Amino acid sequence: MAKSNSFSCTSCGATHSRWSGRCDACGEWNTIVEEAPLSTGPKGKSLGGKRGSFLTLTDLSTEETPPPRTLSGIGELDRVLGGGLVPSSAVLVGGDPGIGKSTLLLQAAARFAAAGLKTFYISGEEASAQVRMRAQRLGLGEAPVKLAAATSLRDILTTLEAERPDLVIIDSIQTVWSDTVEAAPGSVSQVRAAAHELTSFAKRSNTSVILVGHVTKDGQIAGPRVVEHMVDCVLYFEGERGHQFRILRSVKNRFGPADEIGVFEMTGAGLAEVSNPSALFLSGRGTPSPGSVVFSGIEGTRPLLVEMQALVAPTPHSQPRRAVVGWDGARLAMILAVLEARCGIPFAGLDVYLNVAGGLKISEPAADLAVAAALLSAREDTALPADTVVFGEISLSGALRPVGQTENRLKEAQKLGFTAAITPSGGKPGGDSGLKLTHMGDLTAFVGDIFGAG
Repeated sequence: MAKSNSFSCTSCGATHSRWSGRCDACGEWNTIVEEAPLSTGPKGKSLGGKRGSFLTLTDLSTEETPPPRTLSGIGELDRVLGGGLVPSSAVLVGGDPGIGKSTLLLQAAARFAAAGLKTFYISGEEASAQVRMRAQRLGLGEAPVKLAAATSLRDILTTLEAERPDLVIIDSIQTVWSDTVEAAPGSVSQVRAAAHELTSFAKRSNTSVILVGHVTKDGQIAGPRVVEHMVDCVLYFEGERGHQFRILRSVKNRFGPADEIGVFEMTGAGLAEVSNPSALFLSGRGTPSPGSVVFSGIEGTRPLLVEMQALVAPTPHSQPRRAVVGWDGARLAMILAVLEARCGIPFAGLDVYLNVAGGLKISEPAADLAVAAALLSAREDTALPADTVVFGEISLSGALRPVGQTENRLKEAQKLGFTAAITPSGGKPGGDSGLKLTHMGDLTAFVGDIFGAG
C-alpha cells in the first residue's frame, strides 16, 4: 500500500494532497511543506495524519479575572463553595442516605432561584409530588424552581439544551442512565458516562451542574473515582444520626480552598446554618471531668474548638480494646506507643475509648497533644482546668512540633472565654492573644508539669 503523505501551507495552514509551488488558498509561493503524521498505528486506533487546530498559548504572567460568583445567601454553603457558585462549574455532593443532601440542595435551589438564576431540579429517586411536599414543609412552595422527575440522560440533555438554565441539580447521578451504555443504572460504566456528558454540557453551555452521589459503606462516593476528577468541586456531607449537627466538607475545589467546612443544624424547618460552630460543639460541655480536653483546631480557613473525650478502664479481656470515633485509629495507636516508650506510661491491660464530641471528624496532626492529654487525664483520673485549650503535634521521638495558624487558634479560644493554652515550643509566640501560654518542648516535660509524673 502506498504511503499517504500530507502537505500544508506554512502561511495559511491549508492542507493539500500533493506538493505544489504555489498555495491555491492564499497564493503564496514556496510555502507548502510535507507534514509528518500525528501518530502511527493501526487504522482506527491512532490519530493518523489529519491535523488539528492550533492552540492559543499564553504566558504564565497573563492575568485572568476571577470568575464571577453568585451567592446563595446560605453563608455556610457559600463558604464551602469558595465564595459562591461559579458559572459552568460541576459540583459533586456525597453523603449517607438521609443525611440531608436533598434538603440542603432544595433550600439552595430556592435561594439561587430567588437570586435570579434559572434553576432546574431534576429528581431521579423521588416523584415530583414528593419533592413538592418537601418544599412545602420547608416553606419553599412559592420558590421559582422548575422541577422534573427523569432518569434518561438523553431526555435530560435534550431538555437542558432547549431551556438553557443557569443551574441544574441532578438528584442523583446513580439513577441516570444512558441508552448507549449496555449496563444497569448505577453501574460504574453508567455513572462515568452520565457524569462525563453532564460535565461537558456544563462547560459548553455556561450552566452550573450539581450532582448528588451515593456513598459506599466506607464513606466514599460510589462509582469510579474518575468522577471526582471530572468535576470542579467535591463536597462530602458528614454527620451522625444521633446528632443534630451536619458538616459539609470540601475535599476538592478548583475555585477556592479545599478542606473548608460548613456547619449546619438539622431543625424541623430544614437545615439551619451555624455561624459560630465552636460555641455549638462546646455547648454540651459541663463541669470539667477526667478525660475531657478542649482542642483548638483548624478546618480549612476556620478555627474550630471541639472537645476530645477519653475513657481508660481495666479490661476483662485478654486483648484490650481500642475504640475511636471521629479520629484516626492508627494515630491513636502511635500516641499510645510514644507514651509508653518515651514517658514510661503503659496502657497494657487497659481499654481505651476516644471520642470527638459533636460528631466532627478531626484529621490534622495538631490534635496529637490534646489526645495525649485526654488519655493521661482519664488514666490518672485528673481533670485539666476548664479554661485551657491544648494543641500540638507529637513526633515519634516524643518531641512536640509546632503547628500552623497558632494565632488564629488562640484568638478563637480567647473569643470563647478561655484564658490559658498549652502549646509546643518553637512556634509563633501569640503573646497578643490575651491567653496565658504554657510552652512545652517534649512529651516528657508535658507529663511531668501537667500531671506530676514522667
